[in-house]
Amino acid sequence: MKHFYKAILVGLMSVLFVQCGKSKYDIAKGKIGQLTTKTTVQDFDKIFENDSVVKVLSEGAKGNSYFQEDDKYLIYEKGGKHLLTIVPKEQLDSTSTIKSVEVFDDRFKTKSGLNINSTFEEINANNKIDKVETSFTSATLFIDELNATVTIDKEDLGLKEFSTQKVSLEQIPDLAKIKSFTVWFN
Repeated sequence: MKHFYKAILVGLMSVLFVQCGKSKYDIAKGKIGQLTTKTTVQDFDKIFENDSVVKVLSEGAKGNSYFQEDDKYLIYEKGGKHLLTIVPKEQLDSTSTIKSVEVFDDRFKTKSGLNINSTFEEINANNKIDKVETSFTSATLFIDELNATVTIDKEDLGLKEFSTQKVSLEQIPDLAKIKSFTVWFN
């Protein structure tokens, strides 16, 4: 019986250590820190109670704009450092869940170490890049295992901006820097 209680105690301690080891800066598929696929807009104030939440709200379906803008929630640390920009799935709806989160702070990182300051070499060595799409000004890398996109400026690729030239993984220099890092919650 004594061994039984010891085993339970060890098990409980292990769970506590695992829970404590999870950082508020972890990124995984469908998760950034305390944000998950189930998080709603109304949860932001509680989750970021020690930070500043700046709301940039659209006009929704009633607006005059032909192109409807997304609501954005910009999260700033006290002191002014931009941490995240969160876009909800539904505009002007406090019960909406998250569509995407753009990461601005290098403390947010994946298990493999991917963060906003990673180079292409680090991204390519530690993550499977499933697809590359090219726009006029950048190349976007799709990382399906995280449901994330990483954008690299064409200038960092040694290509002219505003060209329609396709980019392959082999063309991207190892030291190319990330322009944006977005995790999608769909």
